[in-house]
Amino acid sequence: MSGGWTPSADPAVTEELQALFDKGLEGLVGVGYTPVAYLGSQVVAGTNHAFLCQATVVYPGAQPYYTIVYLYEDLQGNVTILNIAELDVGALCTYGAEE
Repeated sequence: MSGGWTPSADPAVTEELQALFDKGLEGLVGVGYTPVAYLGSQVVAGTNHAFLCQATVVYPGAQPYYTIVYLYEDLQGNVTILNIAELDVGALCTYGAEE
């Protein structure tokens, strides 16, 4: 089906997915991204991919945080970054929030 996102049946980042991720982020500097789960794909004129990543700004003592990195793989195998969305984990939880 074209257009809809398909969740990954297995979130493991295989060697093939790691190679695709590395190709898409080649040359990106300032923040290191480590994929921890493959979230899914979307068929378009090519394929969009979503990875949950641990990100760390490249400087001593930087605290890691989590992002979703969206990559686009065209029909010729070229891979580019579509978006990097930072996750605010605390904003997702309302338990214990004062009313």
